[in-house]
Amino acid sequence: MNCITLIVADDHPLFRQGVVDALSLDAGMKILAQASNGKEALTLIRDKKPNVALLDINMPGMNGLQITYHITQEKLPSRVLLMTGYDDVEQAIHAVLAGAAAYCTKDIQPQDLSRIICEVAAGKYVIGGRVFDQRELETWIEEQLEGTQRSYSEPGSPFRPLSDREMEVLGCMARGLSNKEIANLLGISHQTVKNHVTAILRKFGVEDRTQAIIYALKRGWITLRDTGPKPQEAR
Repeated sequence: MNCITLIVADDHPLFRQGVVDALSLDAGMKILAQASNGKEALTLIRDKKPNVALLDINMPGMNGLQITYHITQEKLPSRVLLMTGYDDVEQAIHAVLAGAAAYCTKDIQPQDLSRIICEVAAGKYVIGGRVFDQRELETWIEEQLEGTQRSYSEPGSPFRPLSDREMEVLGCMARGLSNKEIANLLGISHQTVKNHVTAILRKFGVEDRTQAIIYALKRGWITLRDTGPKPQEAR
């Protein structure tokens, strides 16, 4: 039996090395490389084409969901197992819509992680410890989406529930800009900004800007490292 080839990507060196050390004990698995950020991970996946890529959802530069989406769109052969420190069904939905084959929490036991990797390498899907085939996964997604009114699909960006403009506004909010500053920076009206902020709060199901930012940070849709033009740079 051929070894399952792997790439492990996580921006926390201690956790990443722990995963590598644990999986290296399995004679049926071979670690091809490690990555400490999203861009490095995607480059390695494109180059080495591992059977399975283990990706942290929240990484600097490019998050795990974005990497997964690129892998899917580029039709790369690697299957993705996304790992998170913050587990909920909503994030799992985003994971599978982006193209992930599995989604699990970082407190998983090594033997369970190995089992999931084997299922993924065999063409199965694993969410919340449950193993699905393609049809069963599609049924699960439909069942989950029936219970929500939020948008989970944006053309070209299935890994986030907001439009491109709403993501720009959210990024500005995370940098502490006021509605007036956001309007000046993006060249839109103050009322339009207010409308976008209201839409963001509604889609996230939260009551204020701070809750919205925390909600997005936990799911890896934005990071505090996100950069952009400052208000004085907009002309």
